[in-house]
Amino acid sequence: MEDVNKRLKEATEQCLIAHDAWIGNKKDSAARESLMDAVHELRKVAARMEIEIAISERDQMASKPIPIPSHRSKRKQSSGDDAAAHNGDDDNRGNKGQPTDDNSGKLSISSSDQGSSARQARRRRAPGGGGGKPSGD
Repeated sequence: MEDVNKRLKEATEQCLIAHDAWIGNKKDSAARESLMDAVHELRKVAARMEIEIAISERDQMASKPIPIPSHRSKRKQSSGDDAAAHNGDDDNRGNKGQPTDDNSGKLSISSSDQGSSARQARRRRAPGGGGGKPSGD
């Protein structure tokens, strides 16, 4: 910490001197360059101080456990079937009208999805209800 104090004092003094020189003659490129270097050194010292602050905060927080967010802790309390759905094991979640396997080897559409499938089929038909057959035969 003593090193940072020393660097901060030196950088501040250099920055003040360079600033006064630049204010005296704003068109002098050497004064401008000197001021830019002094400001850059101040930024480096400030960055070092921020790092030291973060390290001290990390050391203080090490003794306190980080709480689990409520939306994550609810998953651990759910049942096995519900947990599988939350873990992404159900690939067809949210896909209505998709065939499902009913453990008999046959694919079927669940009853809740049949209405949706019928509506989709009606939308696909050509206007006028014509299925290609002439009327009146």
